[in-house]
Amino acid sequence: MSIAEVLDTPPHRSPVVPPRPDYAPPGMSSLGRIAAMRRSAIGTWGERAYREDIVKGNFLGRNSFTVNAPDAIKHVLIDNYENYSRTHVGIRVLRPILGEEGLLLAHGKAWKHQRRTLAPAFAPRAVGMLVPHMLSATDAMITELAGKCGPPADVREAMQRLALDIAGRTMFSFSLEKHGAALRQFVNDYAHRLAQPHFLDVLLPLNWPSPRDFSRRAFRREWTQFLGVLIAERRALGTSEGAPRDLFDLMVAARDPETGDAFSDAQLADQVATMILAGHETTATALFWSLYLLSLDQSAQDELAAEAQAQGARQPGELDTTRLKFTRAVLDETLRLYPPAFLIARAAIGPDAIAGQRIGKRDVILIAPWLLHRHERLWENPNAFMPQRRELSVRAGEHAAGHAARSRDDAAGSLAGVSPHAAVNQREIGLGEL
Repeated sequence: MSIAEVLDTPPHRSPVVPPRPDYAPPGMSSLGRIAAMRRSAIGTWGERAYREDIVKGNFLGRNSFTVNAPDAIKHVLIDNYENYSRTHVGIRVLRPILGEEGLLLAHGKAWKHQRRTLAPAFAPRAVGMLVPHMLSATDAMITELAGKCGPPADVREAMQRLALDIAGRTMFSFSLEKHGAALRQFVNDYAHRLAQPHFLDVLLPLNWPSPRDFSRRAFRREWTQFLGVLIAERRALGTSEGAPRDLFDLMVAARDPETGDAFSDAQLADQVATMILAGHETTATALFWSLYLLSLDQSAQDELAAEAQAQGARQPGELDTTRLKFTRAVLDETLRLYPPAFLIARAAIGPDAIAGQRIGKRDVILIAPWLLHRHERLWENPNAFMPQRRELSVRAGEHAAGHAARSRDDAAGSLAGVSPHAAVNQREIGLGEL
């Protein structure tokens, strides 16, 4: 069904339940799982994964554990994170486009150094300067869409361009109109051609290049040159006297509070790539699915529109997002149903115990926000779109799930190099204005 057709859907009185993939059949083989993953990883999860705290499986002779218990997830990602590394497949896929020097792929001391260096620069008061950049990009997109009323529009493509424009303006203080087409080409080419794991990406050790790795290396060379052009153009604008004007100023000025070290040129380039790519994808996905869900739920659409209109006329570059409570509720519920980072995989470096299960060296831990957010023991009516969840008094299990979901989203934003405050502002401003 197209977006245009969905817009004609009559209002619902009961909660809207959007379509979802079918459960995987019981006993799916490793080869069947690989085939399903090439279409969608969501199609590899059976009914048990939506009902149990931990599900043990076997993939190509290695134990895997799909974890849904919030305390167990916290143990892996926070309390005992040094015992868990990214999987070889994850590194193969992310390294060519995010680099080895960025926050997302850093590990151990390097990760701590980068987190210490970036944290002060992304305090909420520093992020406030980015709001005018976000509003200017959103206003430009609204003007463009207003001129296209009538024929069907590709909303996903429009939201991706909006998110990239926000990323460019907040990073460099200039629109990506000149380089936007090339940037989208890089992102889409990598996503469609090189981001999907090949069978040999899974089988071969990390230091043995797979056939697809050679193409990834070629992409990396061209991508690094392109980032160099963007950074050179931003440096040509000079630095801001007084308060910083964008994320680039913040990162160049950032220093490790313990050592006083700044980012190297390689680290700076990889941080730029991480923020632009991870930040824009999260924002684009949240805005697209929010618009889709609102098109199915006329009452929610009307309530959000009324809240936005109640803001009245605003001054250029200013918007009080603290008053957009229902807008935030819609975004929270959208990110619950359609989390941008739907799967997090970690490999155990040494033995451990999680939720009563013994974990061995090299066992794979799968943390799937898609499952956690739709878990039948944690959520009431888990597959329904219910923005009012945020305001309702619900059972303790749902509070735990909501806390875990928000912690995961905030952690993802921090790992991407952008504070949760900045990420939330982008989404609220975009949806409220649209």
